[in-house]
Amino acid sequence: MTTTAVDRFRAAVDTRDLAALDDLFTEDIRLYSPVKFTPFEGRPMVLGLFGVLLRTFEDFRYVGEFAGTAQTSADGSEAPAAVLLFRATVNGKEIHGIDLVHLAEDGRIKEFTVMVRPQSAVHALGEAVLAGLVADGLVPAP
Repeated sequence: MTTTAVDRFRAAVDTRDLAALDDLFTEDIRLYSPVKFTPFEGRPMVLGLFGVLLRTFEDFRYVGEFAGTAQTSADGSEAPAAVLLFRATVNGKEIHGIDLVHLAEDGRIKEFTVMVRPQSAVHALGEAVLAGLVADGLVPAP
């Protein structure tokens, strides 16, 4: 059985291995967040964001996966894709979410969209991630 970038991504997240994510992302990866209209762009920024996320989520776990193809946000082209269902807690708020992962022709992750519910969890996640991004010097303080 072939191990895909999605399989390796899940394993890296499960073990909180940020270094293992580096070669899984294309240089121009885009991450669409539930709390920011414009995407996070480029491998350094997305890796920095994942560093914050891996510290922020409590009890993060993937609970399901679906694979197929889907239209990308960037250019509307069809690409191999996976939907990863997850559960986690942030600042006492339970989060249900999905990660929509699009793969490039070379098999690496080129686009990543995160959707979470309920709204109170989105708010808690947004505050915690912004604080982490500011603390890590990835974005200026608001």
